[in-house]
Amino acid sequence: MVTQRAAVAVVFIVNGALYGSWAARVPALAAQVHAEPAGLGLALLGPSIAMIVTAPLAARACAAWGARTVLRAALGGACLVLPLLGLTGSPLTLGVALAGLGGLMGTVDVAMNVAAVAVVRRLDRPLMPFFHAGFSAGGLLGSLGAAAAAALTLLPAEHFCVVSAAGLVTLLLTVRALPGERPAPEKRSAAGGGYRQVVLRGRLWLLAAVALCAAVAEGTCAEWSALFLVRERAVAEAAAAAAYSVFCVTMALTRLVGERIETRFGPYRVLAGSGLIAALGLITAAAVPVGPVAYAGLALAGAGLAFCFPTAMALAGDAGRREDGGGGERELGFVTTVAYAGFLGGPPMIGGIATLTSLTVSIGLVGVLTALITPAALALRGGRSGTQAPHAARELQDAGRGAGDGTA
Repeated sequence: MVTQRAAVAVVFIVNGALYGSWAARVPALAAQVHAEPAGLGLALLGPSIAMIVTAPLAARACAAWGARTVLRAALGGACLVLPLLGLTGSPLTLGVALAGLGGLMGTVDVAMNVAAVAVVRRLDRPLMPFFHAGFSAGGLLGSLGAAAAAALTLLPAEHFCVVSAAGLVTLLLTVRALPGERPAPEKRSAAGGGYRQVVLRGRLWLLAAVALCAAVAEGTCAEWSALFLVRERAVAEAAAAAAYSVFCVTMALTRLVGERIETRFGPYRVLAGSGLIAALGLITAAAVPVGPVAYAGLALAGAGLAFCFPTAMALAGDAGRREDGGGGERELGFVTTVAYAGFLGGPPMIGGIATLTSLTVSIGLVGVLTALITPAALALRGGRSGTQAPHAARELQDAGRGAGDGTA
């Protein structure tokens, strides 16, 4: 029988695989619709904008109907929409299809984090990095599958149909084990309001700042690392293409040991240390004009950023926890929305700065921005209130042994 932990991990993997599958076939899709760079860039804005729009709506849906219902509809819908990308014939239709897919995958992002928080609460274990390692693994699996499909000269439509079928079968086998039952009528009624109170909470803005800085850094590594190595470090294009793989593998491996690290040090110290490690990696890559050092810096950035987003999600869910053990959907939706803004706006911002200065300066500035995660984490630790996360409670228990501090 599939456990809740396994079911949630599978959802993270499937969502990552869907993303990796279509993202790796962008060159084939561009050729299919005869898109110039400008037109393709506009089409690729569609999913990011759709994610920003749907994240708060997904949070409302999870609060009203439960994460399981939302995941069943949104992930199933994403699997069905994916093959439509292979049928598009113009940049406009590609952009529309990508926007639809992005909206559904953004909904899945919020719902799967809500489900993950439910498992974390039920098992009393800091498993969020482990679940997000599933997304990283799924993205790698999807990109490898896309590479195989391209090598076999499969058209995007054919490739996406295979991915869609595999995703739907996997969802059918695991959906019943997902947490997030439909809330009782009185809880659904209570879920109808209160988003304004979420937006006005300073603690959530700090968590959103952490997620935003992490999103900008991740987007920069994804979209600019290869070009940085080619133009600024004279690395061959084929070797530079592997730079993001180094970042992703380091991130995934670090997340796999995340539970042990977070149990030992607690979420706030992990966040603070992660921000410093990621900043050190990016600043080193920018400051030392040697190709191998840049790879090492990107690997260090991957290790540091591995904890930032999942830990911020876990703490956002904790910030909205009710006495009955539920809640946190709106808080997760708010932090996720801000993070998506970072994924959308970060890479173009880096490009603008690079145009005025250089990619070296841009990478260094992102490193400085990432360092802001550390003071935000320290502020969160000093001002935490409300219901504690289980791992935060362990920090409090360790206070008498000099390993933590008390709540405010």
